[in-house]
Amino acid sequence: MPPLPAALTSSMLYFQMVIMAGTVMLAYYFEYTDTFTVNVQGFFCHDSAYRKPYPGPEDSSAVPPVLLYSLAAGVPVLVIIVGETAVFCLQLATRDFENQEKTILTGDCCYINPLVRRTVRFLGIYTFGLFATDIFVNAGQVVTGNLAPHFLALCKPNYTALGCQQYTQFISGEEACTGNPDLIMRARKTFPSKEAALSVYAAMYLTMYITNTIKAKGTRLAKPVLCLGLMCLAFLTGLNRVAEYRNHWSDVIAGFLVGISIAVFLVVCVVNNFKGRQAENEHIHMDNLAQMPMISIPRVESPLEKVTSVQVSQIQPIENGQEENSQGRSFKDCLARLFSWIMGISHCEPHQLRQ
Repeated sequence: MPPLPAALTSSMLYFQMVIMAGTVMLAYYFEYTDTFTVNVQGFFCHDSAYRKPYPGPEDSSAVPPVLLYSLAAGVPVLVIIVGETAVFCLQLATRDFENQEKTILTGDCCYINPLVRRTVRFLGIYTFGLFATDIFVNAGQVVTGNLAPHFLALCKPNYTALGCQQYTQFISGEEACTGNPDLIMRARKTFPSKEAALSVYAAMYLTMYITNTIKAKGTRLAKPVLCLGLMCLAFLTGLNRVAEYRNHWSDVIAGFLVGISIAVFLVVCVVNNFKGRQAENEHIHMDNLAQMPMISIPRVESPLEKVTSVQVSQIQPIENGQEENSQGRSFKDCLARLFSWIMGISHCEPHQLRQ
């Protein structure tokens, strides 16, 4: 596959930077502005699903947002940098560096070392997926407006003024709540769970990176332990959200599905399971070999066939113009037929045997 022109490569790089900037800006508007209005979902009077006690602000959680975001942003960066550096050093030590792609053209005169190229590529895709997960989660929360388990503790509805004489009476409208509007708005954004989605996305991305990149001997047990440990931390984060009455089970499961789906899509379809250019070239080379036409090999006559031909020719009647009696020809013809039957040669006329 011929390399792309420098101008086209630069244009693609700028286009990717624009996409990345747009993703960051969209995540910012979802997270820190009221540009998108949250759906106001109603509730039944004294609904037990939303009567859990208020667990306090997010900072008082066992997994506060600062810790979660720091781990989701810092651990993958550290693991990918250390992993790519180790792979690069092993390639240099085993003299396999000559078989790798040394440079990639990024402009008219700029070249990037493969270590830097792969590290920036994997971290860039991870960062894009992190913001994409945040966008998907915020979009789901804005559209659904699902209520938190502790919603009624923050809403503080006046049941007497609302006329809640029966538990089956449905209450809708923002005026039904008398509590803090900011806390009420946050309590309306729980589906899917953002903490569950971000934690499982980071764990799944790192798990697939470790599994597909680290090929050193003696890691058959270390890799599963590390990968299962990462997935266990993400799972415990979701359990903590349910145990603290901050999310429902459905919120956490939906968050897990969103994070896993985005991580698998980016790893399989975008970074091609963390494989380099060399593996792609080998795959293309094998496909080209499979499409090459078969070479016809000339047939080589077996020595047994040569001996058989000589013996058969010797017992055939010699056509030298001399007349032989019919009894001699009949005797030799019988010998030729008998020899042909013993050697497995199909029956044929004397002039066909000579040929």
